[in-house]
Amino acid sequence: QVQLVESGGGLVRAGGSLRLSCAASGSIFSINAMGWHRQAPGKQRELVAIITNGGSTKYADSVKGRFTISRDNAKKTVYLQMNSLKPEDTAVYYCNADMWTSNMDYVNQWGQGTQVTVSS
Repeated sequence: QVQLVESGGGLVRAGGSLRLSCAASGSIFSINAMGWHRQAPGKQRELVAIITNGGSTKYADSVKGRFTISRDNAKKTVYLQMNSLKPEDTAVYYCNADMWTSNMDYVNQWGQGTQVTVSS
């Protein structure tokens, strides 16, 4: 069994910064792409940023230049550095990863989510 555990959410004023972390654990053979999604109240979940195991990244237009995704493969952890936060960034942020388990099952795993609230 594998799991993703997020941390680092919270309340911040507009213009501030937060850093989210997501650690993978369990019977993992390898991890491919890892990413962050978010879901605001009344809206669909959307992709925020994604990073491959080779380090290639992709961002939603709404966060380009403000958010940075990175990963530490040795720690099986992905990070999201969020700067210049805006009230519209308020959402539950979910970590996601494509992984091969030790049993050679390919799974797409989600974390439980962490709340980010940006006040104006």
